[in-house]
Amino acid sequence: MPVIASSLWFLSMEPINALIQERVQMDGQLMDVRKAGYDASEVESLRQCVGKTLAKVDELEQKVNEVEQFYSSSNKKQPNSSKCGSMTKDRDKEKPIPSIKKQQQDAARREAASAKRMQELMRQFSTILRQITQHKWAGPFLEPVDVEGLGLHDYYEVIEKPMDFSTVKNKMEAKDGTGYKNVREIYADVRLVFKNAMTYNDENDDVHVMAKTLLAKFEEKWLKLLPKVIEEESQRKEEEAEAQSNMLLAQEVSHAKMARDISNELCEVDMQLEDLREMVIQKCRKMSTEEKKKLGSGLSRLDPEDLNKALEIIAKKNPNFQATAEEVELDMDAQSESTLWRLKFFVKGALESSGKSSVSMGGNDYSKRKREICDALAKTAKKRGKKLPC
Repeated sequence: MPVIASSLWFLSMEPINALIQERVQMDGQLMDVRKAGYDASEVESLRQCVGKTLAKVDELEQKVNEVEQFYSSSNKKQPNSSKCGSMTKDRDKEKPIPSIKKQQQDAARREAASAKRMQELMRQFSTILRQITQHKWAGPFLEPVDVEGLGLHDYYEVIEKPMDFSTVKNKMEAKDGTGYKNVREIYADVRLVFKNAMTYNDENDDVHVMAKTLLAKFEEKWLKLLPKVIEEESQRKEEEAEAQSNMLLAQEVSHAKMARDISNELCEVDMQLEDLREMVIQKCRKMSTEEKKKLGSGLSRLDPEDLNKALEIIAKKNPNFQATAEEVELDMDAQSESTLWRLKFFVKGALESSGKSSVSMGGNDYSKRKREICDALAKTAKKRGKKLPC
């Protein structure tokens, strides 16, 4: 991603605030800005341009954070992926990747098909259940146990979860979302009906014997249906794994496109900032000798990193200037007014940021916030290791 920090170093509200003062100051007396006429409206226009650009920067920052968060979460999941997952990814590379919307539509169709297959399994299970409930010994298990009528005062102490066939049937027919989700849930409750009876009643008790006999018949019938259940579960698991893989690939494609779009937008913002910066710089008056001395003093107080940036500013407009030499001689009078003003704004911002300047202006926090945004975007570009030419 292109780094726009270089432009924002010099385009803050400081140059525009300075423009207001410099253009209307005469003989040490600050004239009323309203008397400046065209200049004041021109300055306001620049303010609005800066405001729009900063709003765009905020928008791009949010997009960058979204892309960063996606790739960060994706990288955390990769170490847990299996060899099978790697093979799936290799296979997926050979086929076109559907869009996220298409993936969602396919997921809905898969879910509908899976639900239909599960309904068929439940229908077959209902046949088994009907055969069991029609057995001559099924009577004690058709309705909930009459605890009070039979005087079974300790029943709820022994049985944690009572179950009977009428409860199973009602739950199978439920339409409000409280019903069974799959056949295994029904199977577990049917077994529970018999297990409860065997747990509460002694082995020699008729109810215990009846429950044990019916449970054996039920298990025998269940084993015939079980292969179909396992096949459905396996198919559903594979479909879900493939769907997740395809969705992740689709999201990667989407975020890769977003990253490219962000890069292009950053290039546009960078050019807009460059144009605004030139407009502001060109409207500033010539720098006085005293101001040049203060600028030189400010340069000497910069830390090495900021000093290198300042030298780059000079070298940008002066190809003959050796910014990387061991010893650098800087002739302030030989520099263009554009370069001098850029240096002034940069040095002032750098010193304020590092706390080395005692001068405090109302726009300091405003400028600092923009520098922080730029630094964040710059770090993002550095992590990616990519720079698209603007």
